[in-house]
Amino acid sequence: MVDLVGACRVFVQVGERGSFTLGAVAIGVPQTVASRRIAALEKHLGGLLFDRSGRRAVLTAFGRDLLPSAKRLVELADMLESDAEQARLRPMEFVVPDICPVGQLAGLDAAARDLGMALDLLTVSSGRRVELLNTREVGLALVPVPPRDAAWSVQLGVASAGGAAAEPLRIEMLKPRRGQNTFRRIWIQPEDDLPHIRDLLQQAGRRAALLPAQIAVARSITAALSRTLRGDDLLLCTSAQAAELKLTWHELAGMSVYRAYDLRARNGDDARRVTDGLWAPIARCLGVPVDTAEGT
Repeated sequence: MVDLVGACRVFVQVGERGSFTLGAVAIGVPQTVASRRIAALEKHLGGLLFDRSGRRAVLTAFGRDLLPSAKRLVELADMLESDAEQARLRPMEFVVPDICPVGQLAGLDAAARDLGMALDLLTVSSGRRVELLNTREVGLALVPVPPRDAAWSVQLGVASAGGAAAEPLRIEMLKPRRGQNTFRRIWIQPEDDLPHIRDLLQQAGRRAALLPAQIAVARSITAALSRTLRGDDLLLCTSAQAAELKLTWHELAGMSVYRAYDLRARNGDDARRVTDGLWAPIARCLGVPVDTAEGT
């Protein structure tokens, strides 16, 4: 099967220069290769393109008629390659949780570039990420899902300000004593204000006879952290996030609560390429331990 574009490249260069030798040099192939391509093209098109009886390569009438079309084909092929290069370099807009540390996001961006991918990483709140993907304003989004549907999941615990010990915390330990006017809260970040997280904690709180207000959703991570730093309140978070915020992290004894994500994309191939190539850097952004995980 003839390489039509490659053969037309030779045809155009030889036709413009009147020489197989000069035409071959112009496109960087040996003269024998150029001659074979012209012969294949002539066979494919059904006519001689050059009169080879003299020392120069002289276009036949058939060749002169076809040369303008060959030039257009080569120009279109070059334009296609240029457009493809630009498309590969155009960043894919990728919305990620606004709890991701800047350093880990920079690592994700660097890892993507090493794989020939350009990402435009935007930190966005949970509900807004889903909305931007549904309205096709972005190409990729990390969306919260129940753990059973997740590509990435990480255990949640509670973090406190101060204290060197990181013993597991039983939620019933937060039950106010009789006559006590103050009580400790567990603050849920907006990122975790989801039924499979919030409902699980609230149900555990009811079983432990906590006050309804002791399991509370914060307006922002800043507000939740402020309440944690000012007193005995606790922040629901991952161990990695607790370390970043310089808090002491505790497992929730007798409970398994997970923050979990899946990658959604407008284009299924993009989703597979990003998940397969960037599983570990994304995991680090989400606080998922990767030392023993499959994606490392």
